[in-house]
Amino acid sequence: MGGRQQISTRTIARVFFTLVGLAVLLYLLFLVRSVIQLILIAVFLAIALGPAVDLFARRGAPRPLAIVGVFLSVGMVIFIIGLLVVPPVVDQVETLATDAPGYVEDLRENSTIRRYDDRYDISARLTDQAERLPSRLGDAASALQAVTIGVFATLIQLITVLTICFFLLLDGRRIVEFGLEQVSPDQRARYTQVALDIYRSVGGYVAGALTIATVCGLVTYVTLLLLDVPFLVPLSVLMGFLALIPLVGATLGGFIVAGVTLLNDFPRDTIIWIIVAIVYQQVENNVLQPQVYKRTVDLHPLVIVTAILLGASLLGVLGALVAIPIAAAFQILLRDYWAHRTVRSSVLSTQGDPIEAPPPPIEISSR
Repeated sequence: MGGRQQISTRTIARVFFTLVGLAVLLYLLFLVRSVIQLILIAVFLAIALGPAVDLFARRGAPRPLAIVGVFLSVGMVIFIIGLLVVPPVVDQVETLATDAPGYVEDLRENSTIRRYDDRYDISARLTDQAERLPSRLGDAASALQAVTIGVFATLIQLITVLTICFFLLLDGRRIVEFGLEQVSPDQRARYTQVALDIYRSVGGYVAGALTIATVCGLVTYVTLLLLDVPFLVPLSVLMGFLALIPLVGATLGGFIVAGVTLLNDFPRDTIIWIIVAIVYQQVENNVLQPQVYKRTVDLHPLVIVTAILLGASLLGVLGALVAIPIAAAFQILLRDYWAHRTVRSSVLSTQGDPIEAPPPPIEISSR
C-alpha cells in the first residue's frame, strides 16, 4: 500500500476499550466524589502535618502521641483564630446589613457616581436592594444558629477526615513500604524514588501555598487598615482563602475588595487598592509563586489552568484547591514512565541487531 501502515483490528479494539474503561472510571469517580473529597482532604492534611509529627517522633515521643499532640495544637490555633476573627465578622456583617442604605446614599452624593446615576438610575436600584438586605441576611443570632446547624451536619465528616488522617500519619509509611514490597526487586528503587518525588512535590506545594495565602491576607489587612475600609477582617480572610486558588484566586478577591472600597471613599481608596493589588500580584507571580510552583510542581501555566478547571468541575472549590498537586503527581508518573520506556527502547534497539561472533582462533601446532 505504498508504505502506508495498516492499523490492526486488535489495536483499534484496545484503544476503544481503553477509552470506554477510562470513561466508566471517571463516571464512577464522579458518583463517589463526596467520598473522594474526604480522602483528599485527609491526604493533604496528613502531608501538611507530617513534618511536625516526624519532628516530635524524632525527639522521642511515641508516634500516636505525637499525632494527637499535633492535632490538639492545630485545633488550638484554629480556635484562637476563630475567637479573633468570628466576632468581628459577625459584627461587620450585621453592620453591613444595617448601614447598606447609608452607603448607597454616600455613593449618590459622589460627583463621579452622580453622572452615571443621572444616566442609568443606579442609586434607585441599589437603594431598593439595600433596603432588602437586612431581611435577607438576618441578624447575627440567626446567622450563628445556621452556622451551628451546619457544624453539627458536618461533624461526622470531620471525624471521618481526622480518622483517615490519623491512620495515614501513623501507618502511611508502612503502607507505602508494603506496596513497594509487591514490586519486583529490580524496580523497587525506581518506584521508591517516584514516591519520594511525589511526597516532596505535594508537601512543598502545600507549605508554599499556605505561605502565599498568609502573605496575601496580611497585605490585604494592612492596606485596608491604612485606608480605614470597613469589613477588613472578613475581606482579609477571604483574600487569603482565594489566594489558595492559583492564577485566578487573588484576582477574583481583588475585584471583591475593590467593590467594597467603592462604598468607602471613591475614587481615592479604589485607586490606591488597585495599585496595591497590581503591585502585589506582580510580586506574587514573579517572586513568590515561582518559588512554590517551579521548585515543587514545575507545571506549565496552561496545565495549571486546565487542572483547575477540571478539578473545579468535578469537586467544586476543593477540586480547584487540590488540582495542581494532583496534576504534579501525574506529571511525575508520566515523566518516569516515558524515561523508563525510552531507556527500554534504546536497550532493545541495541539488542535488535545481533553481533556476529568472531571466528575461533586458529591453532598452530609446532611439530
